[in-house]
Amino acid sequence: MKNNIAVVTDTACDIPDSLIEEYDIRLVPLRVLWKGKDFRDRVELPGADVFNMMDEEIPKTSLPTQEDFQSVMDRLADDGAERVLFMTVSSNLSGTNNAVRIWAEEYARLKITVYDTRSLSMGQGAPVLEAARVIHNGGSIEDAIKRADDVRRTEGAYYVVRTLEYLKKGGRIGVIEGTLGTLLQIRPVITVDDAGLFRAAAKTKGFKRAVSLMVGEIREKFAGKRIHLSAIHCENMEGAEQLAEEVRSFADVVECFVTQLCPTMSIHTGRGLLGLIAYEMA
Repeated sequence: MKNNIAVVTDTACDIPDSLIEEYDIRLVPLRVLWKGKDFRDRVELPGADVFNMMDEEIPKTSLPTQEDFQSVMDRLADDGAERVLFMTVSSNLSGTNNAVRIWAEEYARLKITVYDTRSLSMGQGAPVLEAARVIHNGGSIEDAIKRADDVRRTEGAYYVVRTLEYLKKGGRIGVIEGTLGTLLQIRPVITVDDAGLFRAAAKTKGFKRAVSLMVGEIREKFAGKRIHLSAIHCENMEGAEQLAEEVRSFADVVECFVTQLCPTMSIHTGRGLLGLIAYEMA
């Protein structure tokens, strides 16, 4: 832990385990509720298991618990931390940010700064990772927040789902829009806007066409630039790896991660999702 500062986030971030360990990023788990049982995301529920659960019954998702928050904070305080930068999933997609702000005010052992990434998956994970790198290199919380803001300013994050069924059931899109999209096989390219809300960057008929449009969005924003890239998938690693190779054909990819969407987010998308998240080099 550098400068007695810790970086903490929730498990919607999708940062690979190797980087969580390398930069000592602490995780507070979101929750998955299924058949009367409560699972901690990425702790008691690995990514692939959630799809087997969904075949039987669609789980529900929930915020982290105050107990899990306090457990992480207590361990940090015991280890000598004095300040914490807690970077959450978008406050407009989850109540996590609001809950953490309330808990942070009540927690006396550490000074906690709460930052809204206004994104999710590696759209959230990218500013978290870069902030952690700043801290790891001896920077301040203010330096880390500036770097996170810079990442968000250049970032592009896009996703395509095979079915709108789960987004509709989870209330992430309107029932009418979801039903019409399913009937007509319309597939949106979903992005997260500056306010941290889902919106459609483009729409077309069919999954493959939507994926091509998604690559086109990344090409338009990042062609010829030096970028960090994440290819996200739900039980579709081969598809994600192919997308990463396609992006390499028109951008200078200096760092690339292929990673599975976390269980709590996967419940709202179902199998087959593909996503691309990129941001420019510092």
